[in-house]
Amino acid sequence: MGHQVKLSDQKKEWFKRGKLKARPHETRAIRERILIVCEGSKTEPNYFKSINNALPPNVVEISVEGEGFNTQSLVNRAKEYRDQKANSDYPYDETWVVFDKDSFGADQFDNAIHSAEAAGIKVAWSNEAFELWYILHFEARQTGMSRSEYSGCLATHLASPYKKNDPDMYSKLQALGDEDQARERAKSLQDVHADVTSHSANPCTCVNKLVEKLNTFKPITK
Repeated sequence: MGHQVKLSDQKKEWFKRGKLKARPHETRAIRERILIVCEGSKTEPNYFKSINNALPPNVVEISVEGEGFNTQSLVNRAKEYRDQKANSDYPYDETWVVFDKDSFGADQFDNAIHSAEAAGIKVAWSNEAFELWYILHFEARQTGMSRSEYSGCLATHLASPYKKNDPDMYSKLQALGDEDQARERAKSLQDVHADVTSHSANPCTCVNKLVEKLNTFKPITK
């Protein structure tokens, strides 16, 4: 009996020092696995990684890839990532692509969206640019803007120059903007452009759909 008590005490000490790992059943199971493949290599990945960092641990596993590819090339890359995991023990439950209209041709933009949806991939597209989602945290938009106008508008709202690859953008938007309003404004733009093709829907963004999905993993607060 004395030996058993001594061994138990030793295990407790190992746990404190991190030498003994918790058993699998002591960790909450991952509910979902989500893959997000972004056109940009930093701006969009930084934003979604920040959301991921704000979520409770061990609830959802989010993989964010910044590829530097665009439209159809990005969709193809997303398919590759997804299919690599399809037959593993941990396949992705949802796959998303995030890309902008920018200066890409109408057919190129529309076809990439259709191709992704046909492959079961969800699309968080923006027309013209991802930064529209940021702006909607501060104001409603009904007319299109150039990239330079996006930056100037955000600089005004942030009271500082807008840095495209700012790793703290999510926290700034949470502190200074209104995400609930951004979601409602994005939905309003989608309704306005419901009867036109995606390349003609300017301004418009579907980033809210991905953000709403990720927010389902946040704890419910009263």
